Amino acid sequence: MTGLPTDTPKAVVLDVRNLTTQVATPTGAKTIIDDVSFQLRPEETLCIAGESGSGKSVTALSIMALLPANARITQGKILLGQSDLLTLSDYQMQSIRGGEIAMIFQEPMTSLNPVMTIGRQLVEAISTHQKIFGDAARKIAISSLDAVRMSESPRRMKQYPHELSGGMRQRVMIAMALSCNPGILIADEPTTALDVTIQAQTLMLMNDLKRDFNTAIILITHDMGVVAEMADRVIIMHEGKIVESQPVIDLFQQPEETYTKALLAAVPKLGSMKDKPITIKYVPGANGSAPPVVEVHNLTVRFDIKDGLLQRPIQRVHAVENVSFDLFCGETLALVGESGCGKSTIGKSLISLIPWNGDITINGLSTGGMSYSEMKTIRRNVQMIFQDPSAALNPRMRVGDLIGEPLEIHNLATGAELQERVAELLHRVDLSPDAIKRYPHEFSGGQRQRICIARALSLGPNVIIADESVSALDVSVQAQVLELMQELQDELGLSYLFISHDMAVVEQICHRVAVMLLGEIVECGPRNLVFNNPQHPYTQRLLDSVPIADPTIVRRDRKLETGDVPSPIRPLNYVPIERKIRDVGGGHFVRDFDQ
Repeated sequence: MTGLPTDTPKAVVLDVRNLTTQVATPTGAKTIIDDVSFQLRPEETLCIAGESGSGKSVTALSIMALLPANARITQGKILLGQSDLLTLSDYQMQSIRGGEIAMIFQEPMTSLNPVMTIGRQLVEAISTHQKIFGDAARKIAISSLDAVRMSESPRRMKQYPHELSGGMRQRVMIAMALSCNPGILIADEPTTALDVTIQAQTLMLMNDLKRDFNTAIILITHDMGVVAEMADRVIIMHEGKIVESQPVIDLFQQPEETYTKALLAAVPKLGSMKDKPITIKYVPGANGSAPPVVEVHNLTVRFDIKDGLLQRPIQRVHAVENVSFDLFCGETLALVGESGCGKSTIGKSLISLIPWNGDITINGLSTGGMSYSEMKTIRRNVQMIFQDPSAALNPRMRVGDLIGEPLEIHNLATGAELQERVAELLHRVDLSPDAIKRYPHEFSGGQRQRICIARALSLGPNVIIADESVSALDVSVQAQVLELMQELQDELGLSYLFISHDMAVVEQICHRVAVMLLGEIVECGPRNLVFNNPQHPYTQRLLDSVPIADPTIVRRDRKLETGDVPSPIRPLNYVPIERKIRDVGGGHFVRDFDQ
């Protein structure tokens, strides 16, 4: 099904007609966008949903004329007003991109220039498209960062992309797109790296932009909750084709196509685990009678902020402050909280990728002060799936070599046995055997994350740190990967430290959950107690911000928080407050919130 009803009275700001895009492969041209047609109207949000690799992002890149060198548009028209974008030169498109059509890309680390400060990149975009320069451009840049609730905005202007967390980098991309007040905003998974509270605020900002500036939005997302809350109309894509196009309420209530029905059925729903008991199948006593595989006591991670000619410390980031928890065999402990709260920092500390203080014990061995060779054994048993698959995969290595490299480093397999194990790992994450000879850039974002999961499983670890491991996956593949992770856990007794901002996914997979705020755990306990009876106001706010995959439910108007954004940056002489912890019962603990 393509196109739209012809009786819609509103004007059309973007008209895509019979778009066909092909990519060159060793076996010949392959069609990845097949005869796609749709229209976009003022103040309308059109959501494009579908599986990873279905052509959603390529459709957006075709509109922006940003296709890679081996891809080309072979048919169709893309009409912006009276202009066919396909007839414009690259120089003419430069004024269109960012000014009339802005795009928020899926992976912020690959979209931001790593050798330019955040401020310089924002000011450059504003100066190019609005012809505003100097201090005036800088003020707009800072206000754009404030609009997406970036803490310490003036200081962030001086930082480089690698100094920010994944969620913060995505907020920079959103600020850059909003700063030029575009007529059309294409948002490719704009909230993938954001926690639910910032996601709710970001979606509200996009709605404000649509209302205040008559902006039309094309929103590409795999989150059907976001689709339900944001969309006026929805396009479902599969294998490069539009299989269904309906108004949002009709799509959710009366989907016509089998594929759409399956997609909606795979959506994790918050509250679906309410009456289901928590069971740990591998070890009968894993709920506390067996010794933990990971013990963390008083973990503290701080980073100095240096300035001046001599680069002396002037402030200190309290990234993780006095955190303690245990992880048992066959158990999944979820860490949730806002971007920058210290979740990923804890994961990196467990395998000593960053300096830390405190006590970390893994499989009975204290890792403090371990040598490189000693940590090599620990890292074989503790693997990490990183948040950004593009940054985690070497672009110059084939997928087969990437997955097989850990086996070779640890002398576990060579030759035919190595190839056989790599093929088996690819099969377990639902990738075809021909992926062995391909490079990471030939895969979609979700497929690259599956490659990272396969690599993490290659050494047969007993602990996996999953840092947003399913955030880049569409809902159907996400359900398959979560099912795979649970099967592996039941079969092998794997323990997961599951870092995520998706509360519905966390509820589905975790046994216990720890809620983090500004580097501290504010609430921790069994899944059912934390989700059904949240005690801390921040936990309540997190759960209240989760988008609901039902467009008929009208959420109360969300209000953006005003005032200074809480920051973990403290003076050098700052002494942390001793926090009191209340035992609510049943292993449920909460930090007093009146301090």
